[in-house]
Amino acid sequence: MHQPSLPHLADQDPELAGLVEAEARRQFEKIRLIASENYVSPAVLEATGSVLTNKYSEGYAGRRYYEGQQNIDPIELLAVERARTLFGVEHANVQPYSGSPANLAVYMAFLRPGDTVMGLSLPMGGHLTHGWSVSATGKWFNPVRYEVRADTGRVDLDEVRDLALKERPKLIWCGGTAIPRMIDFAGFAEIAREAGAVLAADIAHIAGLVAGGAHPSPAGHADVISTTTHKTLRGPRGAMVMSTAEHASAVDKAVFPGLQGGPHNHTTAAIAVALKEAARPDFSAYAHRIVANAKALAEALLERGFDLISGGTDNHLILIDLTNKGVPGKPAAQALDRAGIELNHNAVPFDPRKPFDPSGLRVGTAAITTRGLEPGQMPRVAAWIDDIVRATARGEDETAGEERRVAAEIRELLAAHPMPGWAPAP
Repeated sequence: MHQPSLPHLADQDPELAGLVEAEARRQFEKIRLIASENYVSPAVLEATGSVLTNKYSEGYAGRRYYEGQQNIDPIELLAVERARTLFGVEHANVQPYSGSPANLAVYMAFLRPGDTVMGLSLPMGGHLTHGWSVSATGKWFNPVRYEVRADTGRVDLDEVRDLALKERPKLIWCGGTAIPRMIDFAGFAEIAREAGAVLAADIAHIAGLVAGGAHPSPAGHADVISTTTHKTLRGPRGAMVMSTAEHASAVDKAVFPGLQGGPHNHTTAAIAVALKEAARPDFSAYAHRIVANAKALAEALLERGFDLISGGTDNHLILIDLTNKGVPGKPAAQALDRAGIELNHNAVPFDPRKPFDPSGLRVGTAAITTRGLEPGQMPRVAAWIDDIVRATARGEDETAGEERRVAAEIRELLAAHPMPGWAPAP
């Protein structure tokens, strides 16, 4: 049963309502380990599905191009102020539609086409929008990429510094999508200052950990900070760009009118709700449990012979190289999904395989922590992953039975852990 309930959808479009219900049940019955996913609260769901979706509000509070903003302006200002307070920043823009547009706004605020930008290489854990070749950011700008060390799986700031002083980029990105270790924002800031570059911190994955005090903050180090509002922050599918006061005007002009029109007011309201939730003491405890679960899961996987990039994790994310298990990441991820464990295949540093059929798996613990799983349960999760990976390596005859067994055991476990937003019908 969806919470809030969806009686009108069920009446007007039962086919779609059935698919929504099926997706909710799937989320309830699976161990969700995709590092960019979570469960939002019923309050966030309600805000996202509110009548605010009816209103168009191009511009900013007090400077709109449409009338009727008497309630919208206070909602956006509330979200802005909550973001500023929670992250300790001087300026926040809550209008970007998602993470990639938020990052594009950073380019538009600080760079011109053809300028040099420096970011972590995508196969090393960076993001497409940090200058990768298939992204507009790699086509419209001159990308320079740093890597992780082959022997440690970690970024070497001495190597980053040498590259930055050689190439003199106008913008340096730190952060990414598959970085299991703590980001040294102060170290990156020192390099950016020496190279005369703007430092942008992409904290999309770790924003909730930063808000909860489980990861150091880039505030006070980075000139500009971008983030999505879902993942560990446990909000709606939206984004924010935060900055020092010096860059506030450039950031705002880049978001609107530079890249987009009217903001999605229902999303803005849901961001405000999520930011209020993240300011509570229990959210800090949640953020630290995410890390504790990730560390416990990483240790249990290591004990079962899995090769983890960098040897473990400092945050919510684990990157596994399956080469020593004799199975690529994609078939392993597909088998695990059938067995009730949802994660994604992922390239690993220096991966000899193609990006769509890579060697690794990416794992995150934000969603299972929301469901209430604890570090003491992580060895069992690791055992399930190991069982399915081993069965997949042995071949199809072995896999189906193991998948059914593990899926049943997972459903039994999760039945005792409520899911925000949905519950089985009594």
